[in-house]
Amino acid sequence: MSLAMSVAERETFLAGVHIGVLGISDGQERGPWLVPIWYGYEPGGLVRIITGRESRKMPALRSAGRCSLCVQTEDPPYRYVTVEGPVVAIEHPVDKEERRSLAHRYLGSKLGEAYVAATADVVEGEVVVSLRPERWLSADFSKQWFG
Repeated sequence: MSLAMSVAERETFLAGVHIGVLGISDGQERGPWLVPIWYGYEPGGLVRIITGRESRKMPALRSAGRCSLCVQTEDPPYRYVTVEGPVVAIEHPVDKEERRSLAHRYLGSKLGEAYVAATADVVEGEVVVSLRPERWLSADFSKQWFG
């Protein structure tokens, strides 16, 4: 029995609220650089992250032109989705409503608003990076354990 998720299952899972781990090759002779991130995704669309224009991620993203994102559950039955593809856009300025929506997604309304207010001074230094998923890897272990 295959543990792979269907297209609809993996897109729905990726659209859920998970901390993602972004993987970027920095061109060195070592493994990719990995960093946990918040992200936004709507099925069939682009993965969007907001980060600092001067963050360590940006030179690597610009140089590699590609990245990977892995999201998972932390409780059994385990599930994960990994996407890999090109960086198709780096946008500035950041749409403040998209930033607010991302904060609310991860922190809820009250804490999300507090986060937006507390970090308002960094908005001008942020960019939105968009990844177009080209390659997908997924597993849903409930198909094996509870199938």
